Amino acid sequence: MGERSNLELKVGAFIFVSLIILVVFVLLIGDFKDWSNRYNVKIIFGFVDGVKAGSPVRFAGLDVGEVKGVDVINPALTNNTAEVQVIVRLKGHIKIPKDSQAWVNTLGLLGEKYIEIMPGKDYAQVLKDQDTITGKDPIAMHAIMASLYDAVGDLRQTIERLSKAEGTIGKLLYDDKIYNDLDALVQDIKKYPWKLFYRTKEKKIDIDKTNISPKSNINIK
Repeated sequence: MGERSNLELKVGAFIFVSLIILVVFVLLIGDFKDWSNRYNVKIIFGFVDGVKAGSPVRFAGLDVGEVKGVDVINPALTNNTAEVQVIVRLKGHIKIPKDSQAWVNTLGLLGEKYIEIMPGKDYAQVLKDQDTITGKDPIAMHAIMASLYDAVGDLRQTIERLSKAEGTIGKLLYDDKIYNDLDALVQDIKKYPWKLFYRTKEKKIDIDKTNISPKSNINIK
C-alpha cells in the first residue's frame, strides 16, 4: 500500500506540474512572436508629468506598445538643460514616420499618463530601432492653475466694472437714458418700418447762393 500511495502521489504531482506548464505555454505562445518582433524608440521631453515604465503608448489612438524605461539625461550633454529620455517599445509591424509628433496625454481627467503619437505624413522615412525624436512637453498643473487664477481675476475686474456702469456694456446695462433711446428707436421702427428703406435726396449746389465768382476758373459740371 505504501509503494502504491507513493506512486499515485508522484503521478499526481507530475500531472499537476504538466498542467501548469501547459497553461503558461498557451498564455505566452500567442504573444511570444509579437514580443520577439519589437523595436525601441527614444523620445526626448523636458517634462513627462508622471509617465513611468509600463505606461501605454498609442499611435493614432491605437495601443502599439508601452514605455520600457524613463531616465534623466545628463545635463552636461544637453547644454546644462535637464531633459528626460523615454524609451518606448513598439510592435514591429507599426511604421511611424519621422515627422510624427509625440506628447504626454491622460486617460480621462485624472487617469493614467501615456504617450500619444500622432502620425506624420512622410512614410518614406520611418523610425527604426534606437532612433530618437523630440516630444512636446505637457503643460504642468501649476501653470494651468496660474492661468485659471489670472482668468478669474480678469473676470472679477470685468464684473466690478459692469457693476459700476463702466464701459459700453456697463452703460447699456445700467444707463436708463440709453435704454429709453433704444426703446424709442425700436418703437418708431415698428410704427414706421418704411424708414428703414428711406434714403435722403442729395442736395444740389445753388450757384447763386455761393461765393464763387462767375469769372473764376472752376468748372462746375
